[in-house]
Amino acid sequence: MAELVPFAVPTDSDKTLLVWELSSGPTAEDLHNSLFTEFSHFGLLYSVRVFPNAAVARPGFCAIIKFYSARDARRAQKACDRKQLFQKSPVKVRLGTRHRAVQHQALALNSFQCQELAHYYFGFNRWSKRIKLQELSDFEERENEDTVAPLQKQSLKFFCAVEVLLPSYECSSAGAGMAEEPVHQLEEGPLSFPMERKTAQKLAIQKALSDAFQKLLILVLESRKIAVAYRPSEEIVDVRSEEELRDLIQVSCVSWKQSCQGEEEYLSDFSLEEDKFRLPKLD
Repeated sequence: MAELVPFAVPTDSDKTLLVWELSSGPTAEDLHNSLFTEFSHFGLLYSVRVFPNAAVARPGFCAIIKFYSARDARRAQKACDRKQLFQKSPVKVRLGTRHRAVQHQALALNSFQCQELAHYYFGFNRWSKRIKLQELSDFEERENEDTVAPLQKQSLKFFCAVEVLLPSYECSSAGAGMAEEPVHQLEEGPLSFPMERKTAQKLAIQKALSDAFQKLLILVLESRKIAVAYRPSEEIVDVRSEEELRDLIQVSCVSWKQSCQGEEEYLSDFSLEEDKFRLPKLD
């Protein structure tokens, strides 16, 4: 049976592993790194989060590990449960089961995570993006003695159109994003305005890229072969003409620091079906 992997934050219980009976010797950071290395052998990970045991339990740690693929999570659970892995004593690994009353709205992946998922399933050279960036700021310029400085308007605004291309799958997806950043006075430094401009440009590109990927679905077949499905968004934002969206400019891939989606999660959101054991809520 084929598995669908969307460009969205994984929230399904069958993509989430609960790990406990982790040793109290290493630090939380060391455990995070060890868990990430160990479980990455089974598939791409969305997150690894390590928590100290509740005060009423013996010293040690437990963890929540999220995969993008439910199939990968099941393989990891079977292979790692009651194994020593990187410590002297065995750990317990179970698939988490969310309480039915707990419902979480699906969140889109940010642009960095989208590209990471695309690299993993499609390969680094099997997809590309074309970008068109346009500034929509309308500054009121004020002349100084030596230069003209855009000090009067409060914000910078950029529109970005992106097309993600998958030639091997004969598929493409377009996305759009708008970003607005406040402009501060020059007293903050001569480089403040160029930096704010660059920040607004990057944010617009990030939003457009994430929007384009949301319309794609990865289909992982039983043979591990990959197919792609395109699902256009029902909401169409008429911000630019069709000709402008088509006339995209090819640019090189640029890396930048990404801001992560906010996500709050507690171990009490899950119960362990097999052991009928509930982990305590962590403050």
